[in-house]
Amino acid sequence: MDGFDPGRRSFLNAAVAAAGVTLAPGVVLYGITRPSAAMARTPDDAVSSDVRWGMLIDSNRCASDCNECVTACSTENGLQGHGRTATDAQWIRKVDIHDPGTGLGKSLPVMCQHCAEPPCVDVCPTGASFKRADGIVLVDKHTCIGCRYCMMACPYKARSFVHEALEDQKPHAPRGKGTVESCTMCVHRIDDGGQPACVEACNDTGGGAMLFGDLNDPDSEISQRVAKYASQQIRADLGLDPGIRYQNL
Repeated sequence: MDGFDPGRRSFLNAAVAAAGVTLAPGVVLYGITRPSAAMARTPDDAVSSDVRWGMLIDSNRCASDCNECVTACSTENGLQGHGRTATDAQWIRKVDIHDPGTGLGKSLPVMCQHCAEPPCVDVCPTGASFKRADGIVLVDKHTCIGCRYCMMACPYKARSFVHEALEDQKPHAPRGKGTVESCTMCVHRIDDGGQPACVEACNDTGGGAMLFGDLNDPDSEISQRVAKYASQQIRADLGLDPGIRYQNL
C-alpha cells in the first residue's frame, strides 16, 4: 500500500519501550465517578464517559497575527517545520475567514474537532482511529496502516500523514513514518491533571481566546459559558457534534 512502511512498527515498539509510554492511553471504556475538575489519573484508572473534554474558542480574542497556539503545539509534540511545507505536520492551524457581504474578517484556530460521532473512526479499517470514553479522538500507531481513509473522511482537514522518518521525538508523542496523526488535545497533559499546550499558551502570551474543560459538568466554566452565550460548531449540519466550539463567528 502506498506510503506504508512495514518497518515502522519495530521502530515504534522500541521507542515506546525506551520511553515507557502508552500509545493509546485510557482505552478502557467503562465509567467511573466524574471528577469535579481536571484531575490526574493513574495508569490503572479507567477513562470516564461521565466526562467530555472540549474547548471553547472566542474568535473576537483571536488576532490574525497571533500564532502562539500553533507554536506551542509544535513545541509540545515535537512537530518540525510548523506547517511551512506541504509535508509538515500541523496539528493546529490558523484559518482566516471573510464575509464578503459585510467585509468582516475573523481568524481562528482549527484542529481535530474531537467529534462525538467521528467519521475518521467510522472509516478506519483496523480500528486505529478511536474515540476515548471522555471524547478525545486518537490514533493508535501500532495498528495504523497508513491507508489515509480517515484523512479523506475528516471534513476539517485535521489529520496529517508522516511522509519521512523522524528523529528527536517526544516520549509522550511517539510518531512514525507511514502513519496518520492529529491533535490529541494533549492527552498526556489532561491525564496528568493539566490542560492542552495551545490553551496554556493562548492564555499566557496570546489573547486568552481558548478555554478548556468538561462539557458534561454543569459547574465547569466552559459549560456555564456555553449555556450563557451563543456558540457554534463548525459544520454542525453534519451531525458530528464536535467537542470544539466557537464564539463570535
